[in-house]
Amino acid sequence: MSATVLNIHEFYNELKSVGFNEQQAELIANLHSKTATAAVEQAKHDYKLDEVATKRDLKELELQLSIQIEKSRADTTALIIRLGFLQIALITAMLLKLVGMF
Repeated sequence: MSATVLNIHEFYNELKSVGFNEQQAELIANLHSKTATAAVEQAKHDYKLDEVATKRDLKELELQLSIQIEKSRADTTALIIRLGFLQIALITAMLLKLVGMF
């Protein structure tokens, strides 16, 4: 979304250059500024623009999710290793029991 900035001073000068006196040009420029500001605020309200995610928001979320995925991956790997050792211990205990050493 591209933001357009209203240059009130430039608008005022253009009004004066086409024949408006200073008071008229200032009044019209100020009214136009207020109208533009009100329109932007209404659009923000209507389209809930304050709730729209930005690219920065999405990048931060992506980073947080990547960190959580890596943490989960590490936790899962550690669990698999522990379960592997437990399985080896159980098989060893069963073999020792079978051969009568226990």
